[in-house]
Amino acid sequence: MTTTQTTPVTARPTNATEIGVFTFADVSPEATGVHADQRLPEIVEEIELADQVGLDVFGIGEHHRPDFAAPSPAILLAAGASRTSNIRLTSSVTVLSSDDPLRVMEQFAMLDSLSGGRAEIMAGRGAFTETFGLFGYDINDYDDLFIEKLELLLALRSGRPVTWSGRHRAPLVNVVVHPAPVQQLLPIWLGVGGSPESFVRAGRLGLPLALGIVGGAPARFAPALDAYRRVLDQSGHQPQPVAVSVHGFVAKTSQAAADTYYPADAELMNRVARERGFATTSRPEFDRKILANGPYIVGSPGEVAERILLLHETLGHQRTLFQLAVGSLGHLDVMKAIELLGTEVAPIVRAELGGRTDAHATQTLANEALDQRRAAPS
Repeated sequence: MTTTQTTPVTARPTNATEIGVFTFADVSPEATGVHADQRLPEIVEEIELADQVGLDVFGIGEHHRPDFAAPSPAILLAAGASRTSNIRLTSSVTVLSSDDPLRVMEQFAMLDSLSGGRAEIMAGRGAFTETFGLFGYDINDYDDLFIEKLELLLALRSGRPVTWSGRHRAPLVNVVVHPAPVQQLLPIWLGVGGSPESFVRAGRLGLPLALGIVGGAPARFAPALDAYRRVLDQSGHQPQPVAVSVHGFVAKTSQAAADTYYPADAELMNRVARERGFATTSRPEFDRKILANGPYIVGSPGEVAERILLLHETLGHQRTLFQLAVGSLGHLDVMKAIELLGTEVAPIVRAELGGRTDAHATQTLANEALDQRRAAPS
């Protein structure tokens, strides 16, 4: 296998605090539920509001299932780009193992041009394996596919001609991605779950790391993050930021947040559990998950801000992403949560940890945008 040398990864800020939202574009597999023609425009509205209230990033996760409506995150993010000005737009995740790195890079370079340099890629393997058979890959090549395709993706983003050969796609000779992205080096985050090898791989490659937490105490990931940062340094790379993705929700009171989020979260988790033969969840289990040492962050604005600060003490991360919209959770509830996250939670966290260079000015603009939105005719 031969490749061109990639450009050294430019260090990204590791002292800022970013707060954002991501979704898998959940839809109902039932005929009477919410379908893509309703849900996708709603998500564009959610991206627009997240930008207006000063959130830092919005992510779309790729899936190829009847209960999720975003097989191509770049398309949905592009729709959001046309209605936003500042928010970062990322996949969360791009299932690289079953995709073509050249097409991925082309699509996100287009998104970068359309958004004025706000595109990012979170490359990962995904939590579901349907894509392997769907796109003609052997699940037994799970590791080899990802390693090979990640190498090619990193080579292609260099901006220089790439000559490459591998096992799982046709060779490339002097290929350059068109159009070129606006950003000199389009950010590529490595999405990880719990595999120690994935943390080490991100460190060796000098990539920012995106950790998804679904269960267990977040503190259990601290040793793996320490190893990641140690390998970064040993490999000669500058410090890179860490993102942590969680199931979470915010409402005016902690009781309202839990009562709103639990039914939708349980619907999603139990559907997946039945598919895989796992035990289903319950309200007592959910209530344990939202405790201070649990994997979920659900509560009032003050409680959610405190949980982010506690998580930062534990993991030292720079970006927190909330999966607000799960299962059957309604669009209006998600919009209210986005508003609270941007106008009440983020200012508390930024005041404590730092963030946008002028948080007061950002907050003023957010409030003005919300006032205009509420005054507009429905």
